[in-house]
Amino acid sequence: MAAACLFAAPAAAVQTPGSTVADPNALTRPAELDRRPPNHVRTARQVLATARALRDIRSTLRTHPGATCEAFLKGTLQWQVSCYARPRRGQIQGREIAQVLIDDRSGVVLEHWTGFQVAWSMARGYAGAFGRKAGAIYVWLPLCLLFLAPFVDPRRPFRLLHLDLLVLLGFSVSLAFFDHGNIGMSVPLAYPPLLYLLVRMLMVARRRSAGVPSEPLKLLVPTTWLAVALVFLVGFRVGLNVTNSNVIDVGYAGVIGADRLADGTSLYNHFPADNQHGDTYGPVNYYAYVPFEQIWPWSGTWDDLPAAHGAAVAFDLLTLLGLWLLGRRLRGPRLGWVLAYAWAAFPFTLYTANSNSNDGLVAMLLTLALLVVRWAPARGAAVALAGLTKFAPLALAPVFATAGPAGVGLARRVRGVALFAVAFAVTAAVVMLPVLVGGDLNTFYERTIDFQRARGSPFSVWGFYGWDTAQSIVQGAGVVFAVVAAFLPRRRDVVGLAALAAAVVIALQLGVTHWFYLYIVWFLPFVLVALLARYREPQR
Repeated sequence: MAAACLFAAPAAAVQTPGSTVADPNALTRPAELDRRPPNHVRTARQVLATARALRDIRSTLRTHPGATCEAFLKGTLQWQVSCYARPRRGQIQGREIAQVLIDDRSGVVLEHWTGFQVAWSMARGYAGAFGRKAGAIYVWLPLCLLFLAPFVDPRRPFRLLHLDLLVLLGFSVSLAFFDHGNIGMSVPLAYPPLLYLLVRMLMVARRRSAGVPSEPLKLLVPTTWLAVALVFLVGFRVGLNVTNSNVIDVGYAGVIGADRLADGTSLYNHFPADNQHGDTYGPVNYYAYVPFEQIWPWSGTWDDLPAAHGAAVAFDLLTLLGLWLLGRRLRGPRLGWVLAYAWAAFPFTLYTANSNSNDGLVAMLLTLALLVVRWAPARGAAVALAGLTKFAPLALAPVFATAGPAGVGLARRVRGVALFAVAFAVTAAVVMLPVLVGGDLNTFYERTIDFQRARGSPFSVWGFYGWDTAQSIVQGAGVVFAVVAAFLPRRRDVVGLAALAAAVVIALQLGVTHWFYLYIVWFLPFVLVALLARYREPQR
């Protein structure tokens, strides 16, 4: 599965004092240990002593016999002390096991890291690293309330829908620990909501009847209130993206790829050093950014990247529009407003959009697949596009191939599968044409699927605890389930399809090495449809 966030702590190029340093935070080696560098107060030996005196650094060095520490100048005002394990055979330098940042003027230790947080800067809990103010408590908690409150039925406090929505918001507990750099708590706490939603989606999908429950969806407020609130939410989301959001490496990769496509250069390999693994996604990801990069051309550096902002806002709004249209088609105008409002009020969709991530593109394309589900060729093309964005949605092909209403004869069902397969194959071939014509298929595999397969990550229980055997079992079960799900007895309507598709996506996410909160929007459109479209429109 393609990652939502690729970056570990970047290994800044170590330069000699006389070289030109383009990056203001680049590391340079001081000429001598006991002499202060020009315009500095401290010597390398002094900052090494400061770093070694820290308790966690001492403990790390004791558990790594033969480890060495080296002092670097970091920009003009700071020092960085990096400690390295003893090199293995054939290595010039061992892996970095500890890192300390020290202010030159005051000698104060600004940061010190060991374990996973050395290599992974995103595990350090830097405020606003993802989504800027979107993650602020005064934004997050009101959104949680807005998401939940309209669906509360005071007369039935133990209604299962209340629990369903609370579990969706439950990812916030894990995120809170992540935001404070405590991945030892954030990682395991992400799995109870995933497991609950997997079971819940299977429960919804297994219902044999395609009929609508006799009761309508109870709302605490009139639908018109939701429509008005939606307008304000959309304005807030767009405004916050423009004024207070950041572009993570994932969105930056889309802009780079779009620029390469527009210039007619090879898409895979040779990405710039500040995002050298940004070519790990499918071609659709880069195609989607082309119109935005043409409107706001890339400057060649990781600046504000207006093209990434424009793309993220467009993906978000188009997903919202798709859910509105889908709801109207399924149950009428009321459900359209309900689904669109739920998407806009859910805090993790703002978190994704304000990180300007490409995960919103996956959500948009999977919503499109539901919207065109009646036409086998259209849904085949939509699933192919989603799968060649961030490869995991390819697992939805069997479920969507066999989608169709109840009571359809075998011949018609087989015809639908065939049309789906042809459209899927043709779309995939067209999308992959530049790779195939350029003879870059091997490079494509190495830079995308093979890279994702081989890399480690502490953001799952498998990577954090090293449970390799258990992970292999869960991954195998997820793949088998994705195939078997196509043949399971289920509701033969869009609600049943959405529930089963959500279960497939969640099952795959349970087994990935790198899981992140931006992935929630991959299954969210399916979950919202499965939970909220089960009710009929109220009688007027």
